[in-house]
Amino acid sequence: MLKEFKNFIMTGNVIEFAVAVIMAGAVGAVVNGFVADIAMPIVGMLTGGMDFSALKYVLSPEVKDAAGAVVTPENAVRYGAWINTIVSLVVVGFVMFLIIKAYGKMKKPAPALAPSGPTQEELLTQIRDLLKK
Repeated sequence: MLKEFKNFIMTGNVIEFAVAVIMAGAVGAVVNGFVADIAMPIVGMLTGGMDFSALKYVLSPEVKDAAGAVVTPENAVRYGAWINTIVSLVVVGFVMFLIIKAYGKMKKPAPALAPSGPTQEELLTQIRDLLKK
């Protein structure tokens, strides 16, 4: 059983999958940084300086006691964070599209297979010629 597990782990597919998971985590961090630090400030500037992450609809405000400590936290629908998530999804989708497109261009086309023998027409022509003789 240990030998079977070793063979399973050492196959190319498992190792490639592990590398893909690690790379996906790194790419995810880069894309999230791009969205949070570059894309959203530009979108905010284009919309008049609006910070989407601060947008929310308060269902019930927070309640504080006399000392200023929060007794009941605010209950709000944070739709601005959802907008940021949608922008992040679009950016990730676009990056993945570019990666797949570049991979497709780098991939070499499979060599065309040479015909294994004479075609049906060539065989019929040979039979005809043999019958004429």
